[in-house]
Amino acid sequence: MIRVEHSGDCCTITLARPEKANALTEAMLKSLASAVLATSAKVLILTGEGKVFSAGADLDGMRAGLGLSPAWEAASGAIAAFPGLSIAALNGTLAGGAMGAALACDLRIAVPSASFFYPVMRLGYRPQPSDPGRLAALVGPARAKMILLAGQKIDAETALAWGLIDRICAPDTLIDTAMSLAEHALAADPGHVAALKRMTNGETP
Repeated sequence: MIRVEHSGDCCTITLARPEKANALTEAMLKSLASAVLATSAKVLILTGEGKVFSAGADLDGMRAGLGLSPAWEAASGAIAAFPGLSIAALNGTLAGGAMGAALACDLRIAVPSASFFYPVMRLGYRPQPSDPGRLAALVGPARAKMILLAGQKIDAETALAWGLIDRICAPDTLIDTAMSLAEHALAADPGHVAALKRMTNGETP
């Protein structure tokens, strides 16, 4: 349910459970974290199969306690710690707990039909610990509260205006756009990529 493909110094990880709108199970989260930690690529692209990036957590899993699993933080933490350039190529709607993986990426691009929501208030769950801070860092505290506390569902144009995503592109150009954004990182020394990333994250280079 996680497909990993390497092409040169680029690693593409695809959520491949389209029949369930790529809803995330614990096994998928663990596989995602393992794949990110295992790659030595300079660039990581995270995308989904089908017309939805991910509907969030698998409902059967949530009933069995998935919401409290450390696998969520392990997956987003692995992505955040990836030393190269990470790009979420959102092929459709990004919902619920799947937001964490996309928020942990350096860049986010999306198709025009994508929508974004995190219904933790309505469902009575708490977001994963790192998600609110990462969300607020991108869109600001008030807009983060619009999504988390007011339960607002936003479209791609609004997400772009708020800074949640960085570019909107046609579905048939999504991966090509990601590769275009990765061009300079792929051509650079990996140590240089890692140093620039640490600097833009406010860390010591």
